[in-house]
Amino acid sequence: MPNTAAAGRGPGAAAGRMAEDGGRGAADSPEAARRFVRCLYAVGFLDLFGVSMVVPLMNLHIKSLGASPTVAGIIGSLYGIMQLFSSTFVGCWSDIVGRRYSLLACILLSALGYFLLGTSTTVFLFALSRVPVGIFKHTLSISKALLSDLVSERDRPLVMGRFNAASGVGFILGPVVGGYLTELEDGFYQTSFICASIFLLNAGLVWMLPWHEENVNKKCKQGKKRTDNSSAKRDCGLHFKPVTNGAIANDSPFQSPWVQIATVLKRIKGIASSDLWDIFLIRLLMSVAILLYYSNFTLALDERFGVKPLFSGYLMSYSSTLGVLAGCLLGPITRLYQHNTYRLLLHSSTFTCVLILLYASALSMWMVILSSTFLAFSTTIGRTCIIDLELTIGGNEASGTLLGVGQSVTSVGRIIAPLLSGIAQEFSPCGPPSLGVGLALIAILIMNANKQKYCSSGNIKLKNQ
Repeated sequence: MPNTAAAGRGPGAAAGRMAEDGGRGAADSPEAARRFVRCLYAVGFLDLFGVSMVVPLMNLHIKSLGASPTVAGIIGSLYGIMQLFSSTFVGCWSDIVGRRYSLLACILLSALGYFLLGTSTTVFLFALSRVPVGIFKHTLSISKALLSDLVSERDRPLVMGRFNAASGVGFILGPVVGGYLTELEDGFYQTSFICASIFLLNAGLVWMLPWHEENVNKKCKQGKKRTDNSSAKRDCGLHFKPVTNGAIANDSPFQSPWVQIATVLKRIKGIASSDLWDIFLIRLLMSVAILLYYSNFTLALDERFGVKPLFSGYLMSYSSTLGVLAGCLLGPITRLYQHNTYRLLLHSSTFTCVLILLYASALSMWMVILSSTFLAFSTTIGRTCIIDLELTIGGNEASGTLLGVGQSVTSVGRIIAPLLSGIAQEFSPCGPPSLGVGLALIAILIMNANKQKYCSSGNIKLKNQ
C-alpha cells in the first residue's frame, strides 16, 4: 500500500521522495527535487519577465518603422494564429521527445526570435522575428506539463498555483524595466537583446537541471501494470530515480522527423476522438467571459464614471498583484476543499460570474474596485483548476498534448472575444461584461450536467492509448 499520508506533505516532499525499486541504490535527496521544482518556478518568472519587457513596446516600434495600423494588426493576428495551431503540435511533440529537449528547443528558438526583433529595422524583419516566437513560444505550457509529471495529483494545483504566481511576478516587473530601458538611446533594440539574453539564461538553467524524466515515465508505465490508476499516478508523482545528464523521456529526439510527425498526428487524433469536448468548451467559455470583462475596461470606466486611464491602469496592476497572491494561497484553499478540483472550479466559476455581473451593474467605483479585488482571486483559481481537471480526466501521460490543446482553445477565445466585444459595445459600455455573464452561466450549466464524470475516479483514456 502506498503511504497516502506522504502524498499531502507538499510538492517538495512529493517531488523528492524516492522509490525503493528492488533494493537498488540510493537516489537523489528530497532537497535536490525541491530545487528542481523551484528552478522551474524561476524558468516561469524569467520567461514572462523577458516577454513583458518587450511586448508593451512593440506597437510603438512598428509604428516608428512606418507601418500602418492595419499592417500592425495583421502582424499581431498572424502571431495569434501561429500560436493557435502550434501549441497543440508542440505540446504533443514534448510528450514524444521529452520535456528537456522540447523545452530547450522552444526557449532557444524564442531567443532567436527576440534577437531578430532587436535587429528589426524594417517592417519585414519585424514580421519575420515574430515567426519563431509564434511557433515555439510555449515555454510555460511545457513547464506546466513537466510539473504535472513530477508531482502527485494531490499537490498539482498547489504547484501550478505557485508557478503561475512566479510567472505573474515577472509579468508585473517586466513592463517597468522595459519602460525604463526604452527611454535610453535605441532603447527598444537594447530591450529586445536583453530579452533574448534572458531566454538564453533560461536555456542554461534548464540544461543544468537534474533531469529524471526517463525514469518517471518508466515508473508510471510499470505502476499501471501493478496497481490501480489512482495509486499509480500518486506513486509517479512521488518517486524519482537518478539518471545521467543526457537522459530523455520516451523516444529519442534524433529519430526520423516523419516518425515524430506521424506520432504527433496520432496523439492529436486521440484527443479529438476522446470525450473531453466539455472540458475544453468550459475553458473556452470562461476564457471568453474573462476576456470580455477586460476588453473595454479602460474605455467603459471612462464612459461610465469619468475615470482617467491612469487610474484604470493602477486598478489592473492591483488586480494582477492580487492574482499572484491568489496563486500562493491555492494550497490552503485546495486543502479546505479536500482536493476536490471539480467543486472548487464550480464555485470559483460561479463566483466569477457573480462578480462580472456586479461590475456590469456597478453604480459606483467602489463596486468596481470590490469586484476587481475578488475577481483576481476567482479567475486565478479557476484557471488553475481547469488545467488540473483536464489532466485528471484526460490522463497524465499526454499532459503536453492536453495543455497544448487547452492553450489552442484559449487562443480561439482571444480571437473571438474582440469581435464579440465590438458587437456588444454597439449597444452599451456594459455590453461585453454582460455577455460574459451569459457565457459563464453556460459553462456553469455544463459543469453541473457533467458532475458525475468529473467526480468519478476513472480517467477517460485517449483512443491511441
